[in-house]
Amino acid sequence: MADDRMAADVAYRLASEGTALLWRGDFQNARHLLQALSRRVDRRQNRPGARPGGARPGAAAAAASAPAQASAAFHAHRLAQAQRARLLSAVLVPFEADYVVPLRRAPDVRQACRQAWGPEDLGAGALVASLRELLGVVSACEWRKNGVLVPVLGPHARIHPHHGVFSPVRGEYLQLVADAPWPAMGASGSGAPSLAIDVGTGTGVLAALLAQRGAQRVLATDLDARALACAADNLARLGLTDRVSLVQADLFPAGEPVLAAVVVCNPPWVPARAGAAIERAVYDEDSRMLRGFLATVAQHLLPGGQAWLVLSDLAERLGLRSREQLLGWVRAGGLQVVARDDTRPVHPKAHDASDPLHAARAGEVTSLWRLAAL
Repeated sequence: MADDRMAADVAYRLASEGTALLWRGDFQNARHLLQALSRRVDRRQNRPGARPGGARPGAAAAAASAPAQASAAFHAHRLAQAQRARLLSAVLVPFEADYVVPLRRAPDVRQACRQAWGPEDLGAGALVASLRELLGVVSACEWRKNGVLVPVLGPHARIHPHHGVFSPVRGEYLQLVADAPWPAMGASGSGAPSLAIDVGTGTGVLAALLAQRGAQRVLATDLDARALACAADNLARLGLTDRVSLVQADLFPAGEPVLAAVVVCNPPWVPARAGAAIERAVYDEDSRMLRGFLATVAQHLLPGGQAWLVLSDLAERLGLRSREQLLGWVRAGGLQVVARDDTRPVHPKAHDASDPLHAARAGEVTSLWRLAAL
């Protein structure tokens, strides 16, 4: 049990030892404690010579190749993130019926919790959650309410991400898709395809873009029911429900292959294990989705059609995947590269010199690979 009398140093020691702290004091003071714990974690991890697991750079590391160094830095960074998350998740808050937090000065979090966790059902026991997770749930509720401005869809167009669905905050790849020419084939008079497929639609932003560009019909797939609900919400807000069909599927719908003039996929970019559901939009262990898409997409292309793969080269710069591997998967899928359009990221981390992965992020290139069947 913990309350307003607990000093931050005591809380940090207990959390470091693996002890959870069930908060019984003022809610806002719990937030202050969490901030104090965060500062202590950051100071410990950022002190000179600190390395997760106690590793220190030596002659062998200095002599390692640049990809090996980048890969080691990536894994050390993820380990530090996991350790940080584990410690900061030690502060727990209780809930009563209907997601009411019975603490002084606690905000009304009922709507946010229902959106993230579904209808409340305590059953026979009590409910607790980490304060860190609860604050993330509240933040996700605000993102969902306010939306993210996506100028490529229109000067005032917004996409409203749901909890657990990755937000399209990196807009550079959307412009690549907006500017790419439709494949020259038997298309409608406007040059737009009669059918386009968006594989792994997420918030539905790419499906909306394809429809706005003129595709007569768009089929959007996703394996996650939460993502499909999010996409349905956004397509309704944009008035595109009648143009886009949503299907729950792992890459492509089962059964007879659906053939399209354009098939777009923006898979997770980094081949590593996701630590949480929201990370699955970024991390994909062993490049499962990327390899699966490249291995099967040729079966879903009309003659003269193209597969559009949106992919960052960050994994290559981190030494997690090589360009030769990627091109090998392209060839193995019976595909050839028609063109590649590149852009540089504009998100803040690309220019943050304090980021442990700054060297890789600074040179990152996002590409739209336009592929055709051999």
